[in-house]
Amino acid sequence: MKNFFQRLKNHSKLAFFSFWFLVIFYIVSFLADILAPYHFDYQFRDKPYHPPTKIHFFDTQGNFHIRPFVYNTVVDDPVFRSYREDTSKIYPIKFFVDGPERKILFFFKTKKYLFGVDKPAGIFLFGTDTYGRDIFSRLLYGGRISLSISIAGVIISFTLGMITGGIAGYFGGIIDQILMRLVEILMVFPSFYLMLSLRAMFPLNLSSIQVYLLIVLILSLIGWAGLARIIRGMVLSIKEEDYVLAAKSLGLSHWRILIFHILPNTFSYTITALTISVPGYIIGEAALSLLGLGIQEPYPSWGNILSSTIGNLRVLGDAPWLLLAGFFIFVVLINFNLLGDALRNVLDPKNW
Repeated sequence: MKNFFQRLKNHSKLAFFSFWFLVIFYIVSFLADILAPYHFDYQFRDKPYHPPTKIHFFDTQGNFHIRPFVYNTVVDDPVFRSYREDTSKIYPIKFFVDGPERKILFFFKTKKYLFGVDKPAGIFLFGTDTYGRDIFSRLLYGGRISLSISIAGVIISFTLGMITGGIAGYFGGIIDQILMRLVEILMVFPSFYLMLSLRAMFPLNLSSIQVYLLIVLILSLIGWAGLARIIRGMVLSIKEEDYVLAAKSLGLSHWRILIFHILPNTFSYTITALTISVPGYIIGEAALSLLGLGIQEPYPSWGNILSSTIGNLRVLGDAPWLLLAGFFIFVVLINFNLLGDALRNVLDPKNW
C-alpha cells in the first residue's frame, strides 16, 4: 500500500491530491448528520432564497470579537428577495447547539448540532432555497446519496462484469456465445434511453428507499456489459499463461483457477476502469433526478437540488448559489478522471 501511494505521488502530484480530495469528500458526505448545521428538510419559511450569510469579527462600532458572529436578517424587498442585516444584536457562532431531534447515521437520536446560532438568526454558508432550507446542509446530505449510489452501482456492475466476462472467456464454447450475445444486446441500446426505459417500468409513487435501491439497480444493469467484454478478452489471453496451465496440472478446480489465479490478474485494469466509471453513475443519478424520476423531495441529492434551477431564469439571477450542486458534480468528476488516468499507468505492471 505504501509503495502504491509513493508511485502515485511520483507519477502525478495532481492525481495524488485528487485521491485524498475524494477520500475527504466521501468522509465529509458520510458524516453529513454530524457536520450539517440543520437537518436537510428544516425550513426557515421567512428566509427563502436567502444569500450566503456574512460572518463578522467586527461589529458596527468597530469592536473586534474573538468569536465570529452573524446578524439576523430581515426582508428588505419581498419582490426582489433582498435582505438587510439587523445590526442591533449579534449572534455568536456556537458549537454543539440544540436543535430539532434527528438521527446520526440512521440510528442515534440527538438534538445536538456541530455548530449554529441562536434563533431567530440563521447561519447559511451557501444560502437557502425556495423553501428556506439551508443549501450547505442539503449539499452534504445530497452528496451522501449521490456518492453512495455511484459506489454501490459500480461495485455491483463490476462484480457482474468480472464474473460474466471471466466465465465466458475461461469456459468458451456455447457458454461464451450465450453470454456475449446477451452483452451485445444490452450494448445495442443507448445507455441514457435504456436507463429511462427501465425507470419507466416502475411506478412513480415509490418510497425514497425504494427509489434509491431502484436507481442503484438500474445503473448497475447498464454499466456491466462493456466491462464483461473486456474482461473476457483478458481472460482468453491469461488462461494460456504457464502458471494457469501449471494450476490445471496440479488438479485445481476450474472455479478456483478462475477466481484465485486469473481474475486477480485483471485487477490493474479493473480498478482503473472502476475509477473512471464512477462519474458516469453520478451523472446518471443526476439525470434521473433532473427529470423528476430520481430521489424525491424532501430527500436531497445533487441532481434534485440542481433541478430547482431548470427553466427558471429568475431563480438563476436571484439565487445563483443553487448552482453549487452542479459545481460539486463537476469537481468530483474532474478529480475521478484525473485519478483514473494516473491509475492506468501506476497499476500497469510494465511500469513498475
